[in-house]
Amino acid sequence: MKTRTRHGIILIGVVSVLTSLLFLYNSSFTDAPEDQMQSDGHQMDILQQQTSHLEGYSSIIDHKPLRMHCKSCALVTSSGHMTGSGRGAEIDRKECVIRMNDAPTQGYQRDVGQRTSLRVVAHSSMQRVLRYRLELLNSSQNTFFIFWGPGNYMRQNGKGLVYNNLRLLKQMMPKLQVYVISRLKMQHFDELFKKETGKDRKRSNSWLSTGWFTMAIAVEICDRIDVYGMIPPEFCKSPKLELSVPYHYYEPAGPDECKMYLSHEQGRHGSHHRFITEKRVFANWARMFNIHFYQPDWRPAPVTKNSTDS
Repeated sequence: MKTRTRHGIILIGVVSVLTSLLFLYNSSFTDAPEDQMQSDGHQMDILQQQTSHLEGYSSIIDHKPLRMHCKSCALVTSSGHMTGSGRGAEIDRKECVIRMNDAPTQGYQRDVGQRTSLRVVAHSSMQRVLRYRLELLNSSQNTFFIFWGPGNYMRQNGKGLVYNNLRLLKQMMPKLQVYVISRLKMQHFDELFKKETGKDRKRSNSWLSTGWFTMAIAVEICDRIDVYGMIPPEFCKSPKLELSVPYHYYEPAGPDECKMYLSHEQGRHGSHHRFITEKRVFANWARMFNIHFYQPDWRPAPVTKNSTDS
């Protein structure tokens, strides 16, 4: 009884510290400093190399590399397009199931499945993950968690507030498999964005989305990726688009997905996710790798060859 009480007190402390941290982070979101270092780029063929261990992802306590490889993966987005899909059993048949942030499965199994092999979590979603810890953490001993965040919050020198809270979480739940993305790997993801889009992420006032990290990680881990709930790049520009689809399947009264995507894509002041730009990149990757899109079902159009090409 005393042990449970002590753990409860510690957990309340974690939530309190984390709440303060997220308030601090949100208040300085647009001008939070990041570590800067020149990189020689991050080629897609490097991402594609599936090995028994993956560089750039280290466990929170002993800093061991992530060891994960799957022949088939279901990458389940949080999109409202998953509502009523009935894809749950199909998703659960994949060797590995990848989810993002705090997207739940309980109550949504018929549409999104119930298994989770890997969950990629943004630093800004930590509070919500803790809030739903009974589902997302307590029953997830077989799930790998990869957390990402800006360098000043993920430092391992005692000054990274998010990193420190993850260490405390791991001490409270020692069986939890918690990994973080290294500083160099984060820089590689930035370089990958620039290589694929021709745009410098920082100069364009952009923040990579959790979807970007998740798709890139999946390319490293999976031989085949079946993506569920991701719309094609031009979907939100369709003149026939009338149906409102929520941004998250578990928040039916939340913001409209296309309105969210378009407002971020067109935003020029402050920092924004470039959701549609990222989806153009994913469509390009699907032309090179074993990536397939469902709910809605679509495939990238073939690249049209210039008539002057021989």
